[in-house]
Amino acid sequence: MTLVSTRLATLNDVAVVAALFDNYRQFYQQTADLALATHFIRERIQRSESVVILAENADRNALGFCQLYPTFCSVAAKPVYTLYDLFVAPEARKMGVGRTLLLAAEAHAAANGFIRMDLNTARTNEAAQSLYESLGWIRDQHFYAYSRAVPG
Repeated sequence: MTLVSTRLATLNDVAVVAALFDNYRQFYQQTADLALATHFIRERIQRSESVVILAENADRNALGFCQLYPTFCSVAAKPVYTLYDLFVAPEARKMGVGRTLLLAAEAHAAANGFIRMDLNTARTNEAAQSLYESLGWIRDQHFYAYSRAVPG
């Protein structure tokens, strides 16, 4: 079994995280664009607009990442995280990397006063749904999610 550790990514990790992020985007049928991925990840970390948690093996090879975006719950008047990105390299799947990343995200959120994490996943992504539910995530039965592209 591979030992998996996690840590917060820094600007020194942009190239490694960007490569994973580019693969993540391709998983969602986006065209490969490492320059775009690098620019996007660098800005998020540089501006402290997100938290990126990097999973590595004992040799410090990147296995996956998750990205958390801070926001707020107006009803609770408390901060929450949106866990928008979670990706495990194909060769590292079925090794507990996703579970490790989710637990690290939860620990980070708790340590920083966040009351909840929210995420969305494709209805067809049953493997992810199974993982989330095994860790106590609850599928919303009361609200529909909507989105609208902004013209321009």
